[in-house]
Amino acid sequence: MIIAKAPLRISFTGWWSDLPSFYEKFWWAVISTSIDKYIYITVNKKFDNKIRLSYSKTEEVDNIEELGHQYVKEILKYLNFDWWLEITSIADIPSKWSWLGSSSSFTVAMIHALNAYKWQYISPAKLADEACMIEIKKCGQPIWKQDQYASAFWWLNLIEFKKDWDVIVEPILCLKDTKKRLEDNLIMLYTWVTRSASNILENQNKAMVSDEKKQNIMQKMVKLTYDLKCELENNNLNNFWKILHENWLLKKEMSGWISNDQIDNWYEKAIKAWAEWWKILWAWWWGFLLFYAPKEKHESIYTALGDLKKVKFNFENEWSKIIFVH
Repeated sequence: MIIAKAPLRISFTGWWSDLPSFYEKFWWAVISTSIDKYIYITVNKKFDNKIRLSYSKTEEVDNIEELGHQYVKEILKYLNFDWWLEITSIADIPSKWSWLGSSSSFTVAMIHALNAYKWQYISPAKLADEACMIEIKKCGQPIWKQDQYASAFWWLNLIEFKKDWDVIVEPILCLKDTKKRLEDNLIMLYTWVTRSASNILENQNKAMVSDEKKQNIMQKMVKLTYDLKCELENNNLNNFWKILHENWLLKKEMSGWISNDQIDNWYEKAIKAWAEWWKILWAWWWGFLLFYAPKEKHESIYTALGDLKKVKFNFENEWSKIIFVH
């Protein structure tokens, strides 16, 4: 039996510049970090000559081609599995349509676990590249490419993609104290609302092919990514909220689906919870909201948004890994 785990991620700047319609024409970059919330995959030999797959539902089939889960089917075919398996997945937090990169963390953990089952080592770079290949090329998903690298690697990184599909992962070189202060000032809340990213990303991918205005907005967001890298590596968090708030406003220009009246209402409540300190920055995602605020002000925000669930997290300093072999 093999158990693998791969971390989820949060992304700060550069969203959507990692869609093919943008990075195939322009240089793109994103800053993201893995967090200590995981997707777990277990793989074990099955006794009765069948394949059993358990995720949000359970499948039991006689051969790979009968599997309904497209990602798992393509991974098993790609890795040339021809024996019977029982595979399960578990998540630390609600992962379906969370906008935390959960589908890519699932793919990364699955590839990692199945390679380990065959006693094959796979590097972080190859793991991320194969996860991208499975999701984007084999399964035709209109998704971004950052999630696979954020999960396969670890910690706080600048991730750059070139037009030729090459990827550069560069750690953000700042003091441990800077990362700790950043980590301490972030708040994550679960909204109990989820929404599929696929339709939004597909529409944005198509729109950016010919929409010059959206391409210009994306280039501004990429510039913000390098501005943020500079601030972090100078150990300066004073402008962190400004950069991410500007990034949030640019994202709202990109699509009307990014926010809605409810999200805007939560955002306003958080601001009013402590209006005397005006550097509240950021709210995003459908499944989760993320705010940046001084640690001493967090309880005021939790009280104002009492209908949302507090999610404690830390940055992850380990990549996707095998945690059990028997």
